[in-house]
Amino acid sequence: MSAPRAVLQKGALALALATAMGATAFAPAQAQDAPASAGVAIPYQEFTLPNGLRVIVHEDHKAPIVAVNIWYHVGSKDEPRGRTGFAHLFEHLMFNGSENHPGEYFDPFELVGATDMNGTTNTDRTNYFQNVPTTALDTALWMESDRMGHLLGAIDQATLDEQRGVVQNEKRQGENQPYGQVWTKLNQALYPAGHPYHHSVIGSMADLNAASLEDVKNWFRAWYGPNNAVLVLAGDIDVETAKKKVAKYFGDIPAGPDMAQPPVDVAVRPADTRETMHDNVPQARIYRAWNVAQTGSTDVDQLHVLAQVLGGSDTSRLEKRLVHGDKLVDGVSAGVSESQLGSNFLVTASVKEGVDPKKVEAIIDEELARLLKEGPTAEEVAQAKTVIRAGFIRGIERIGGFGGKADALAACEVYVGDPGCYRDTLATVAAVTPAQLQAVGTQWLGDGDHTLVVLPGERTALAEEPAVEPASLDLPAIDPKYSVSPSTVDRSTGVPMPEEFPELKFPELQRATLSNGTKVILAERHEVPVVQFQLLLDGGYKADALDGAKLGTSSFAMSMLDEGAADYSALEFAGAAESLGANLGADASLDGASASLSALKEKLDPSLALFADMLREPSFDPAEIDRIKASWIAGIKQEKARPNAAALRVLPPLLYGEGHAYAMPFSGSGTEKSIASLTRDDLVEYHDTWVRPENATLVVVGDTTLKQVMPLLEKHLGDWKGEGEPATTGEVAKVALPDAPRVFLIDQPGAVQANIFAGQLVPSTMSDDATEFEFANTVLGGQFSARLNMNLREDKHWAYGAYSFSPNALGQRPWLAFAPVQIDKTAEAMVEMKREVGEYASGKAPPTAEEVAKVRSNEIRSLPGAYETGRAVMGTIAGIVRYDRPDDYVFQHKAEIEGLTPAQVAKAAGTIEPDALTWVVVGDLDKIGAPVRALELGTVQVLDADGNPVASNAASTAEADAGTEADNSAAE
Repeated sequence: MSAPRAVLQKGALALALATAMGATAFAPAQAQDAPASAGVAIPYQEFTLPNGLRVIVHEDHKAPIVAVNIWYHVGSKDEPRGRTGFAHLFEHLMFNGSENHPGEYFDPFELVGATDMNGTTNTDRTNYFQNVPTTALDTALWMESDRMGHLLGAIDQATLDEQRGVVQNEKRQGENQPYGQVWTKLNQALYPAGHPYHHSVIGSMADLNAASLEDVKNWFRAWYGPNNAVLVLAGDIDVETAKKKVAKYFGDIPAGPDMAQPPVDVAVRPADTRETMHDNVPQARIYRAWNVAQTGSTDVDQLHVLAQVLGGSDTSRLEKRLVHGDKLVDGVSAGVSESQLGSNFLVTASVKEGVDPKKVEAIIDEELARLLKEGPTAEEVAQAKTVIRAGFIRGIERIGGFGGKADALAACEVYVGDPGCYRDTLATVAAVTPAQLQAVGTQWLGDGDHTLVVLPGERTALAEEPAVEPASLDLPAIDPKYSVSPSTVDRSTGVPMPEEFPELKFPELQRATLSNGTKVILAERHEVPVVQFQLLLDGGYKADALDGAKLGTSSFAMSMLDEGAADYSALEFAGAAESLGANLGADASLDGASASLSALKEKLDPSLALFADMLREPSFDPAEIDRIKASWIAGIKQEKARPNAAALRVLPPLLYGEGHAYAMPFSGSGTEKSIASLTRDDLVEYHDTWVRPENATLVVVGDTTLKQVMPLLEKHLGDWKGEGEPATTGEVAKVALPDAPRVFLIDQPGAVQANIFAGQLVPSTMSDDATEFEFANTVLGGQFSARLNMNLREDKHWAYGAYSFSPNALGQRPWLAFAPVQIDKTAEAMVEMKREVGEYASGKAPPTAEEVAKVRSNEIRSLPGAYETGRAVMGTIAGIVRYDRPDDYVFQHKAEIEGLTPAQVAKAAGTIEPDALTWVVVGDLDKIGAPVRALELGTVQVLDADGNPVASNAASTAEADAGTEADNSAAE
């Protein structure tokens, strides 16, 4: 329920835009945004309760939902010596019930249909958020106030031990990933011992293990009072309603002590430093970081713009030089990760195999030096501002969740003391000049950087810091200026639940047809001045299996559409898109492909012209093909290095059988061999066969009308014709389930977790009982309170999470249960998964009426909030097209859900056949091989990362005696 520091360390504006801009884990070039005069402000009102709780209200009535977002001004920076990880641990503890609501915090929210529900911790703050139907606002406020004012009595030793185990598995899960130890090393290098940012947010195992019950309770007393919190209510609400309800639920909670915030300490470093580490990674990666100005400062706002110019986009200087020019890296980025005491400016480069990282480092130095010596051009700065403005406009469509308007307002209040501080950032970005960017870069990006180079090799586990005598946590007296109101809430009656819920609303689908036969579906959405387009096409991954095509052809060909078109080179095309503030792209999926455009309404005509060029005249430049091939193959190697991705590459051929249309990596990326063999002719053939207007549907969602958009579509696409007769992929062959369970192991030496998958094939998304099976899956593993997660996470605390899912498909689709578990509990976890699945599917432990009612309630009551954004509406319309559903599908589906019975769900659960499961386990065979074989779940076979049988399965002396005979017979 939290993320690493690098993901979460955002300033107010960067936070609002992280999702919209597609920010990576290192927050490259988060956009800041448009000036307030551009009409993209976030209006708000604010008030403060006598107990110190600050409340901010933003009205947005486009959907009948309210975003409830509460920020506590406490993070890992506030942890005394010997108590690292407490802030993050407490985030988990506060999800585990309160005095008046024992049990899982998620249960009431699932019942009322909450969406975008989670909590996170970073160095500077802890937050909790959920979007709830308007009528369920009392439910949310009761829950948030109960854990603020009535938590201590619910924390006992068992609860502490449970959540401590969950957190430790979260730590293992993060560090088990390739490059997963990087931020721990960077924090330690960038900040001296004793600095609040020296240690990681998740803390050390030793400190977590040493935490006592009284330590934890004192931590709560210190930091989680109303006077250290900011509550944002955004959406279908007004300030008068907010004042009454917030006072009712929070007014009687006593203030806590006013805990001092540490002073700003950027920790400017006097000299450059560097280090090298080895990891089980497929390619070298360079991280270069500088400590720079704190969030809320003009300097950090300007540094975001400079980062955009340096390495924030396809047309940035580092991208042009290292990716397109010298072709030395597969990816490069630059960005700012903001924090309260000081931020980080970070350049990251994934070095091509066989390239000396020192050569890449030298070019990074050269390009940065040139930028600081000469300054950016006026054109570069103008383009960066356009990208930033467009990102902000897209970002503020959302009221809640990660990076929504509620987050932006809360961050401004917590870090700057002004909910509207984003306006200052917008103004700074709008007014910044090339000379100012040159000056701020020269000031901050000189001496004092730290370079970390990660090289392929055997991972050296990070040394755990030993437990130390914890520093005391001194609690100052509570300021008498705070007061409370008498309670008017009878909490003994439990959580208030609404008696009625908002009605489902879905925009009317308006239809038209272009003169070339392309069908057009429009859903009007006028909340933000953006229009989104998605052209739905046939083809997709399954076309790769036709006529001896090469795996990955569909994905590769579609990805090439925006790499140069018509008279534009790849860089010119990217520059044209950025200058318009447009986002263009194309990709493939299992049963089809799509091309998309997100355009600012004011730039709709030229954006559609660029979209048409992409569709009609992609260049397929041989030089660009070769460049992307190399990066694509590196991406495949990255997939193999990530445990979950590695499993999902080998599972489809195991489930469907070699030669089946779906028997390919779930990512659709193909194999190194197939991608290396692709030719320009292969890509042109795919384009000519599948990217054509006949049988295509163009979905349009946003701030336009048919009267406005149809003439533009006719202008740019109306005369587009395909050659010859359209192709078809035909029916997908049906596959019989295996006669017995099978177990496949993939070795990941040194892994501290095992990633367990168990799956089988189930009927198509279009099957008559698809809704019943959806329910059956949700009960078993489709939500937080489902059986698998409650068992392996909350009961056993062997995993950070355990779930199941079944992606859509026109043919038989895979159903998969998965759990990343601590390595020493691999066999035990498989036993529990087998038992849960077996008892559920066989009817021994069928879905209960209560479970079905909860899923039904969640499904129906979340619908009004499910279509808050244009992207969500577009996704549903795409499903209507792809799966031949009626235009009123969302209403028919709702009616179907309302009528489902436990018996129907139990019957659908029987679709899962425990004796036909295919197991794939990725982990260190020295540790898991023998225990897994001893389970005798089925024939055991070791595979390599490509899914090929390993000749000798005896991965270690420890398991050789137990497994050699079985290995040899299985290998045959």
